[in-house]
Amino acid sequence: MNSVSTAPKAPAAPVRPKHKGSAQLFQNPILERLSHTHIALPVSIFLITAALSLYYGFTHGFLSGLSALGLFLLGLFLFTYVEYAVHRYLYHIPATTPGRAKFQYTMHGVHHEYPKDKTRLAMPPIVTVFVASLLFFIFRLVFGTWAFGILAGFTFGYAMYLFVHYAIHAYAPPKNFLKVWWTHHAQHHYRQDEVAFGVSSTLWDHIIGTMPNRRDEARATAEA
Repeated sequence: MNSVSTAPKAPAAPVRPKHKGSAQLFQNPILERLSHTHIALPVSIFLITAALSLYYGFTHGFLSGLSALGLFLLGLFLFTYVEYAVHRYLYHIPATTPGRAKFQYTMHGVHHEYPKDKTRLAMPPIVTVFVASLLFFIFRLVFGTWAFGILAGFTFGYAMYLFVHYAIHAYAPPKNFLKVWWTHHAQHHYRQDEVAFGVSSTLWDHIIGTMPNRRDEARATAEA
C-alpha cells in the first residue's frame, strides 16, 4: 500500500523526490479524492474539445481548407509557449511567503516531491472542463471566428502534453529518438529545476536559454 504524507505548509527548500507514496493535500476527504484522476479523463476531455471545435467550425462555415490547418497549427504553436510560461512563471513561483509556498506546493511542488504519483499528473476532470470552457470564451473573445481552429490546435497540444508527461513519469525511457523527452524532463526533476521547463517540446527552452547542461542529462535520466 502506498504511504501518504501531509503536504508541508511552507517548504523552504527543494525536497528529494520520493518514488512511492502520495501527499495528502486536503483534510476534506472529498476534496482529497477529487485531487486525484486517471490520465485518460483529462486527455479525452481536451481531445473531445478539439474535435468539437473543428466540427463546429467546419459545419458553420468558420473554417475551411488550408485556413483551418493554419489556425490549428497556430493554436498548437501557441500552446507550446503557454506550456513553457505556465510551468516556469506560475508553477515555479518563488515561495517567498507561506501563502505562496502553499499555492506552489499544491499546484506543482507535490508533483516534484512525488513524481511517480500517476493520479496527480493532470488536473481533475472538473477543473479540466472549467479550463476548456474558459479557453473557449477567451479565444472566442480574442480571435473571433478564428477561435475554432486555434482552440482545436491548442487543446490538441494540451492533450499531447498530458500524454507525453504521463508517459515520461509512468514508463522507462525508450531506446530510440523519443528518449530525448525523458532525458530533458528528468534533468528538470533530478538536477536543475530552474531549467528544462518544456515538456512536450524543448523549443522555448532553446529560444529563451533554459536548456540544461548536457553533461548532467544522462545522470538525471539514470536517477529517474
